[in-house]
Amino acid sequence: MTDSPPWADIFGHPEPYPEQADGIDAAIEAAEDDGFLALEGACGTGKTMLALTAGLDRVRDPDSDFERVFVLTSVKQQLRQFETDLTAINEDLPDDHAPVSGLTLVGKADVCPYAREERAGIDRETVYERCEGLRERTRNLVGDGGVTTTSNLVSEARSQQVGLLDSGSAGGRAAGSESGSGAADYLSVDGEPTPYRPDTEEFEGTEFCPFYAGFLDDLPEDGDPVEAVPFDLTDRGHVDADELVRLAAGHGTCPHSIMGALVPAVEVVIGNYYHAFDPVTTSTFTGALLDDATFVVCDEAHMLEPRVRDLVSDAVADASLRDAENELTRVVQPLEFETAGAESADAELVRGEIEESDVTVEEIEGVREFLADLRGELDRRVTAHLDREHPDWRASMRDLDDDEIPLRDPEEPSEDEITAWATREGHGDRVWARAEQVGAVVGRVLDSLEDEDKQRAAPGVGRTLNAWYREGHADFFRAIDLARTFDESEPPDSWRRAYNAGLALYNCLPSEPIGDRLAEFGGGVLMSATLEPMDVFRQVTGLDHLERRGRPVVERTYGLTFPAENRASFAVDAPKFTHENRGPPGETNETRLSHLDATATVASREGNVLVGTPSYAEASWMAEELSARLDKPVLLDESSGDRATESLKAEFFSGGGKVLVTSLRGTLTEGVDYRGDRLSAAVVCGVPIVNTARPRTRAVITAYDRQFDSGFETALTVPAVRKARQAVGRVIRGPDERGVRVLLDARYARESWNSVRAYLPDHEREEFQPVSPDMLGFALDRFDRNAGD
Repeated sequence: MTDSPPWADIFGHPEPYPEQADGIDAAIEAAEDDGFLALEGACGTGKTMLALTAGLDRVRDPDSDFERVFVLTSVKQQLRQFETDLTAINEDLPDDHAPVSGLTLVGKADVCPYAREERAGIDRETVYERCEGLRERTRNLVGDGGVTTTSNLVSEARSQQVGLLDSGSAGGRAAGSESGSGAADYLSVDGEPTPYRPDTEEFEGTEFCPFYAGFLDDLPEDGDPVEAVPFDLTDRGHVDADELVRLAAGHGTCPHSIMGALVPAVEVVIGNYYHAFDPVTTSTFTGALLDDATFVVCDEAHMLEPRVRDLVSDAVADASLRDAENELTRVVQPLEFETAGAESADAELVRGEIEESDVTVEEIEGVREFLADLRGELDRRVTAHLDREHPDWRASMRDLDDDEIPLRDPEEPSEDEITAWATREGHGDRVWARAEQVGAVVGRVLDSLEDEDKQRAAPGVGRTLNAWYREGHADFFRAIDLARTFDESEPPDSWRRAYNAGLALYNCLPSEPIGDRLAEFGGGVLMSATLEPMDVFRQVTGLDHLERRGRPVVERTYGLTFPAENRASFAVDAPKFTHENRGPPGETNETRLSHLDATATVASREGNVLVGTPSYAEASWMAEELSARLDKPVLLDESSGDRATESLKAEFFSGGGKVLVTSLRGTLTEGVDYRGDRLSAAVVCGVPIVNTARPRTRAVITAYDRQFDSGFETALTVPAVRKARQAVGRVIRGPDERGVRVLLDARYARESWNSVRAYLPDHEREEFQPVSPDMLGFALDRFDRNAGD
């Protein structure tokens, strides 16, 4: 590299693109002043390598205060790309540079040896409850007042396996292996043998986890937890989940605990938004990363606002209220029996736990009474709502849709009806304020009282009720959520047979929690292929607020650098595909016919074509109509689980050309790799603005109007345009790929009162030239002829 910059040794490829070099320099310069780079870069910009290089330059600069890079991404494919680029960096480092240490954060289900092999009654569904119970019992065995030591537990567990090996126990082979008889019956994880049997162990009748006991035994009393890590990070580079399990479980220690010990010790931590913005996760697992020694990288940052909104919102289900009430009853019942003259060891244990806490029996009884009354009020409100909106609901439960009952006027912030009801019924501030402490104590009492691995409802319910009381009414919207189900165990005349109901505390304005969290980091990069308009992005993520506090924010926007002759981009001036214009699916009118004709023109081309519509209902209509017109297979993506989606993708990618029709609010228009010949064209029908009839949507618009003076555009229009841009951005993923990108709606093509053309960045407005529907076919033919020249 001529006149190599200081970061050249870290950069993982022979030469950077010009945009990469500029972006790296901009990110480093911003971070030197405790600032952030807001980066929009089209596919091919090399954003992941750009961000890693800038962050690692700061980490490895001896004059810098940065100690680590913390990568956050909401897309699993992008997580893999960061792992790949970090590997490339390590492979290309000069010989006198130590490898960059890295770690990918995953959940317990991905690293627990028992869950991965589905042994000891533990699988992906039960691992969290079982793990917490096993850890608690292990700590109780060796903690203050315990009956043994961690060394004894580990020795006992290892001796069981060794004993089997010595005796040639019948059927002895590694769990999951094909070894013959005479081998020890030990647990093997992904082919790696561990020192323990396939099941958890017991000590004097108490079940414990030998892997967790091994971690506690290796943990120094007053030293750094990283000293418990059984392998040397110096030359290992990046450690992914599979390698972590192999190294930790093979040594006989807990992989998840080792992951936690490594978090503050490695140079690059790769995780998702939960690891930085979820209050529970940061308080229990990743808190060490939230400081000014961390260079943060927020990938897919156009999703930062909606993802964090979900994380800082809260809800409590009707079933959780019921379970919490029952748990409080189980705690106070032994004391009630004792008052009636019946002595019990349970009463003594409960009394002792409560006396050591900061709550009283009277407070527990008060919260229990409140929960019972709250469930009754929830039942009354749901029944009244259904009687009013669906008078025959008892006879047509299977026809009901998801619903929402607002607890205040969405457009007039004020006290919600549940809080007002509680005050009228004598449940004052104290019961709300103390619910969290009461729930925590009840959870601890039940863990001591009952020998079962179970996630308690009371602590979570208490936290939510406290938040309901604590949070304001302007930035939070409260409602009753009704989610469709069909539970035949409920009485036939009860709404609980048709709905899972819950109290929802919905954050309307996440810019403050986003900005506050970003402020804890020393600097970093927020990047995506679709951040524009930058002024809106800076507002909704709190970056403007940070800049006003002296933290600089630098902007960069890079368009596609691949050959322009390899792509055709059109903004088709078809009638606006609004609900008012198109009517319900199945209706025949000019708007629908125009969009169908234009979509069929593109979809009839050779190769795979992706069609995005504003909703799944519209996708179903479009797929049916295209099937009748085209000679190629038409696949329909419906709202479904991951397995069905993966199967649909595999079908789309295999064989000859097909058409895949989906909702632009689904999962197939973002974060999916359509590289090579997997996609030759993409059509976006309409602007996928969410339904504004939903009360919480109107509450968000109101909050944004109050904060930014442009609620509808900021909260709904801009995110919708980003969805459309993400979809057409699937087509061109490399310098040799050819394809067609179509935005089908007059709002993309020309200025009008509700035009969205202004929300496209300058380079896309230049590329997406307006074309009339009747000229689209000619424009496509010209593109094809030019390709043949």
